[in-house]
Amino acid sequence: MTLRNMHFYAYHGAMPHEKVVGGDYRVTLQLEADLSAACVSDELDDTINYAGLYDLVKSEMETPSRLIEHVAVRIRTKIKEQYPAIDSLSVTVAKLHPPVNGMLEVAEITVTD
Repeated sequence: MTLRNMHFYAYHGAMPHEKVVGGDYRVTLQLEADLSAACVSDELDDTINYAGLYDLVKSEMETPSRLIEHVAVRIRTKIKEQYPAIDSLSVTVAKLHPPVNGMLEVAEITVTD
């Protein structure tokens, strides 16, 4: 299952003004889990609910961090706590147009277990 390109406006960054001005972020989740029961039952309780995943990511994005690495690990930790059926999980946090002395479209980090 992939949840690609969830967009958030958040206040992460090492620079003081980033905590005030904020910026655009994109989060992508790639996960593996045995979803065979849901394939047969057609029941939401038998799958990994992507709306629940989105809400969890949104909540973590609302908590400021200095580093996107920290944000990605927090998201991964919370997901693994709430969805123990997930066998593997990759979380990518991308900071769009980060403040650098030049033009940079995106800085992103991926954490995988």
